[in-house]
Amino acid sequence: MRAMIAATFCAAALGLPGTALSADPVTLQDGDRTLIGHFQQGMGASPDDGALLMLHGTLAHGRMEIMAALQDLLAERGQSTLSINLSYGIDAREGMFECDAPIRHGVDDHLHEVGLWHQWLQDEGYGPVTLFGHSRGGNQIARYLTERDPDGIRALVLVAPSTYDADEAAASYEEQTGVALETALEQARERQAEQPDALLEDTRFLYCDELDVTPAAFLGYYEATRAHDTPSVISRIQVPTLVVIGSEDDVVPDLPARMEEVKDSGTISVVTVDGAGHFFRDFFADDAADFTIDFLADH
Repeated sequence: MRAMIAATFCAAALGLPGTALSADPVTLQDGDRTLIGHFQQGMGASPDDGALLMLHGTLAHGRMEIMAALQDLLAERGQSTLSINLSYGIDAREGMFECDAPIRHGVDDHLHEVGLWHQWLQDEGYGPVTLFGHSRGGNQIARYLTERDPDGIRALVLVAPSTYDADEAAASYEEQTGVALETALEQARERQAEQPDALLEDTRFLYCDELDVTPAAFLGYYEATRAHDTPSVISRIQVPTLVVIGSEDDVVPDLPARMEEVKDSGTISVVTVDGAGHFFRDFFADDAADFTIDFLADH
């Protein structure tokens, strides 16, 4: 780890036997930046029962609706969870990213932060750890597993993980900006070579129409690579993996077909929640929680 880890943890978050508590904030120090997560003890669970390390989707946070709902539901079912906020380089970041600050952190920085939180769970005695991600967080938590090869991982659970098609991504960027994606990438590469710490100003980035972003962060999200495509990433994962699909998901509508290509790898289970959209609202979250608990009981 490049930074010494210093964490504060509310004692109440450790819970009492037989009691499911609300999620409690946890802080972790990474250099001069404070990272924030929320830990929720499972009803009747002990550290030896392990925990889920949960990662949110694009520019979101660990207590957005789907994450908070699943933490509560999993706690009721006896599963402890830690749902983290990626910092995006912002000290003590909470809530949705509002496109009002420069982006200085890219995917590599996200994986570094996931690693810090994984280490924190292990230091607190929680193991084995199951990795859990929603949407783009599903892709990034899977990449943490494949690119960092951490120890002590029990399983991987992905809810509506993101897919990727290079041609579609390029066409979408040009439609949004009027600039060819390859042109923007070449500009970012040149800036990276000459002034890696300088910001690309007024740049389209994910959901943000205009903000300042480092070349590394822009390239990390926009350069064409199979690593952006979750089905491609998990096709080579060796730990038991569950993919939960919403039948009415219009954010990753190609996910069912893409999973058909890789589901026979031997480690991957695929389930579909009939009627669920991308965010598994209302009782659809119960289905996702049930599938997760049943899957972990078998692995």
